Amino acid sequence: MQTKKINHIGIAVKNIEASLPFYRDVLGMTFEGSEEVAEQKVRVAFLAVGESRIELLEPTADDSPVAGFIAKNGEGIHHIAYEVDDLVAALDHLREQGVRLIDRQPRQGAHGTRIAFLHPRGTGGVLTELCQST
Repeated sequence: MQTKKINHIGIAVKNIEASLPFYRDVLGMTFEGSEEVAEQKVRVAFLAVGESRIELLEPTADDSPVAGFIAKNGEGIHHIAYEVDDLVAALDHLREQGVRLIDRQPRQGAHGTRIAFLHPRGTGGVLTELCQST
């Protein structure tokens, strides 16, 4: 398995509109737009910073995993996402290595990417996302 780069860092927020000015206006990041990912019950906004991005995550339902994260931990860093060339092969490799997976198969993410999450218990406590652009 080869990790290409950090694709983005996900930050859980209660409200994208309230959080966006800090990243865009204060830190000078470039706002790339937002979209809803219905499957994950979340609205996302991407901001470019160098070759990586910050992904603001706003829950769209009370039973969203992001809503649960905010209820338990408050707003803050939710996950780190690494880009890979072949997500299916990466998941196969991780299974062989005994890494605990949340997603055994890729699913649809924002911007048409394929994603899969690794369980924090298998990654040193960090919720980790792997993503592959399509």
